[in-house]
Amino acid sequence: MLLLPAGLFIAGMVLLIKGADWLVDGASDIARTLGISDLVIGLTVVSFGTSTPELLVNIIASLQGNADIAIGNILGSNIANILLILGISATITPIAVQRSTIIKEIPFSLLAAFAMFVMANDTLIDGYTGSELGRGDGILFIGFFIIFLYYIFGMQKRADSYEEHSKTSMPVCKSLSFIAIGLAAIVTGGKLAVDGAIEIAITLGISQALIALTIVAVGTSLPELATSTVAAYKGKADIAVGNIVGSNIFNIFWILGISALIKPLPFTLANNPDLFMVVFSTILLFFIIHNGQFHRRLLLWWKQEKDYRINRWEGGILLATYFVYLVYIGWRV
Repeated sequence: MLLLPAGLFIAGMVLLIKGADWLVDGASDIARTLGISDLVIGLTVVSFGTSTPELLVNIIASLQGNADIAIGNILGSNIANILLILGISATITPIAVQRSTIIKEIPFSLLAAFAMFVMANDTLIDGYTGSELGRGDGILFIGFFIIFLYYIFGMQKRADSYEEHSKTSMPVCKSLSFIAIGLAAIVTGGKLAVDGAIEIAITLGISQALIALTIVAVGTSLPELATSTVAAYKGKADIAVGNIVGSNIFNIFWILGISALIKPLPFTLANNPDLFMVVFSTILLFFIIHNGQFHRRLLLWWKQEKDYRINRWEGGILLATYFVYLVYIGWRV
């Protein structure tokens, strides 16, 4: 019966999301107490926090030898982050995008997808009999992630002169309690979510990869969805877009890197269409942001202004693309 595994999966998702929320709240207050700027908190603590469900799901899946869930979760989450979450956020209100996000962070996200394609396709590129993301690939991914963190802290140094640190909103002991409870909830929720997803796949007779690309991926992306939609509603566009782009970089370089270090992840050619979709959605986002800027340049050229944004109708394009992708993965079962 589906009732028990579905209940386990839903309970796991609830614990993952709430645990990530507590972890972010507690860690953010600790960071502010230590004098770390809001800019770095947003790019590190928030992105780490909202990506924690994917991390825990992947660690558990890797330990259990479920490579389809580990890889499908990351690919599906990255696709959902751009097409579904930014699509919803942009339909709520047009999202202005910082120039640094366009010229540095989005290309870095695209680099992550291309790096994964090259490292995972041993059969296609080198002619080997099998493909996998091995421990060496995991080390390289983590190396790229360290470079990304170096870039973030470089931004912190440039921002120090202009930004005041926020005051902590809760006592340190309470912040530490939030972190501890959040981590416990995430660990428990990750185990329940993976076990429930596997049971659902077995009961319905469908592949674990499909479950990972849809139910697990969207479920673990719910923290990003909540963060970005609320940020868009409050007019915090840099958080809405930066959270998504940063999370996509974290997902490949950090989470897949850790997963591959724990246990090499077999990769099949059947995963390539989803990997291509990650690349396509990132390129689509880049051109959508530039589309409005190209049009407005004709009107603003004499002012030398640059206006990058995702409009409501462009958010609709992202959502429509995600719907077409869901139809495709349903058809290929």
